Amino acid sequence: MDTSFLELRCKEVVNVVDGRRLGHIVDVVFNLENGYLQGLVVPGEKSSWNFFKNAPELFIPVCQIVKVGEDAVLVELFTNNGQGPQTTAYISGGKKKK
Repeated sequence: MDTSFLELRCKEVVNVVDGRRLGHIVDVVFNLENGYLQGLVVPGEKSSWNFFKNAPELFIPVCQIVKVGEDAVLVELFTNNGQGPQTTAYISGGKKKK
């Protein structure tokens, strides 16, 4: 199935592990050396006490994408005892944080 970035932006990302909606895709990351897709970027979670501050964005590696459907992108993100996503990285200003 071929799809454009404009079509991808309209799809909502859903975690199949817990059913949580992660938001709509805001960016796509490619490896320029070989042209392969590395992953997707979705908005980070905003806390209720800090509503106006931008949260770091969540990078989802392509290996964690389960299915790209007509309306949604299903991803598989596991958590470490409720401490946040495992094997994913938060991005702020284009730099990955550990």
